[in-house]
Amino acid sequence: GLDPAQPYFQGTPTEVRLDKSDADFVDIIHTDSAPTIPNLGFGITPAIGHIDFYPNGGEQMPGCGKNPVSQIVDLDGIWEGTRDFVACNHLRSYKYYSDSIIYPNGFLGYPCASYDLFQSGRCFPCPQEGCPNMGHYADKFKGKITKDFLKLYLNTGEARDFPLWRYKVTVTLSGKSKVKGYVNVALYGSDGNTKQYQITKGTLKPDNTYTAYIDAEVNVGKVTKVKFLWNNNWINPTFPKLGASTITVESGQNG
Repeated sequence: GLDPAQPYFQGTPTEVRLDKSDADFVDIIHTDSAPTIPNLGFGITPAIGHIDFYPNGGEQMPGCGKNPVSQIVDLDGIWEGTRDFVACNHLRSYKYYSDSIIYPNGFLGYPCASYDLFQSGRCFPCPQEGCPNMGHYADKFKGKITKDFLKLYLNTGEARDFPLWRYKVTVTLSGKSKVKGYVNVALYGSDGNTKQYQITKGTLKPDNTYTAYIDAEVNVGKVTKVKFLWNNNWINPTFPKLGASTITVESGQNG
């Protein structure tokens, strides 16, 4: 189900809308499930399949908040850009699906009670039976469903290519004195490298541990090295030094 319709269908009997009784395996991608009034959400909100994916929380998709002009003069041309401006969130569902065909290991959906809990890292890493892949390969998970309904959360990119891979990065700092600034980390691996991601900013204290969940644009495979960078936001005449005593990287896919 690619963002099944909300207006006239939400809250109706199962006979008239898509429901998991309609097939052996029904998987749903919710991309525009904000209430129709006042938010003009075109997609249905409740979980109605065997597994229901809510990318980016299921209501507002990254890249859809761009200003109308840049969206209409889109890379895909004026016709698609105009259509995207009117129903961008709703139409993301088929774009994620088409990207999922090219990325069989992408779009992992994490089982979670809510998007907020997912964002805070409470539903990380994938459980023992693994995470289903949103889109074309979701049916590989068919034999592993134990609950009546399964809500799955993930984040995507702003434009294609859409899949992101989630990592937990934990940094323990070393040094002599605390400073203000930020810490960035980039991952290098057997299958590719990521850009720099900010792990923390503000007061940086030696021996303190900082954790961030990053959604990387690359599945790095086996991590081979980590680039650590810190910066203080203004010129400091004492030239403070800061390092990392440990950096731990955990992949959401296999822990």
